[in-house]
Amino acid sequence: MHEVGIMSAAIDAVLAEARSRGAVRVHRVMIRIGALAGVDPDALRFAFETVTDDTPAAGSELIVDLVPVRVHCGACAVDFATEERAVFACPHCGQLSGDIRAGREMELTRIEIS
Repeated sequence: MHEVGIMSAAIDAVLAEARSRGAVRVHRVMIRIGALAGVDPDALRFAFETVTDDTPAAGSELIVDLVPVRVHCGACAVDFATEERAVFACPHCGQLSGDIRAGREMELTRIEIS
């Protein structure tokens, strides 16, 4: 379960930032996870509870923003959303595309501290 490693690194960054600002408590952590990032949101939430135990982030809230896959069609010059995970075909013209514009994100976007 690589989600533990991912969340451990994220919490290390959160706690370092909190310390650098003189904060003693982390209240909320927000992250963006793309549909193609290979991360299970439920496993990430479980990992969050585990790695924050006995830290200033214990009991804090994790908000996961799931980012859908968005692909660009060069033939139509349009972006389209898709639920597909392997082959991306434009719903307008049927052209295949590998120009992924969104869906691979794994970003720590916001923390709330005091």
